[in-house]
Amino acid sequence: MKLGERIAEKRKEQGLTQAELAEKMMVTRQTVSRWEAGTALPDVERIAELAAVLGVSCDYLLTDAADQPQADMDDSSKAPAVSRLLQGLPGKTVKFNFYDEEVDADVMDNPCRLLGFEGNWMEVEVLKKKETLRKLIAVSTIVSIEIVSE
Repeated sequence: MKLGERIAEKRKEQGLTQAELAEKMMVTRQTVSRWEAGTALPDVERIAELAAVLGVSCDYLLTDAADQPQADMDDSSKAPAVSRLLQGLPGKTVKFNFYDEEVDADVMDNPCRLLGFEGNWMEVEVLKKKETLRKLIAVSTIVSIEIVSE
């Protein structure tokens, strides 16, 4: 199943129209229609918000292998050790080291505040000198995480 099909399926399960989902996401109904038709993709920054509104994980929306709704993934006792460790990091300032071929120039060498962790994705706020960026980072691209401040 593709991203657009997943969005449409979960939207309908929640009894939402495209216009209602668009209002919750602060986009136009046409934007939601294009997402569902597969002619456009949500911005990376919107994936976490979309997942929250639809009650699913980012992995569910983005990958074919993750077909479990978020409610089925909430039992932290079943999570792998790395996931349990990462769940304790939100709110902390960290630095990431990436695999060479996966380097994210915005994040590399900049402190980041970890905003949230879900499945294989982390939402971070990159603390640059003149601006602050919000990004989604795939856990699989990271070699190590250094905690800069608690």
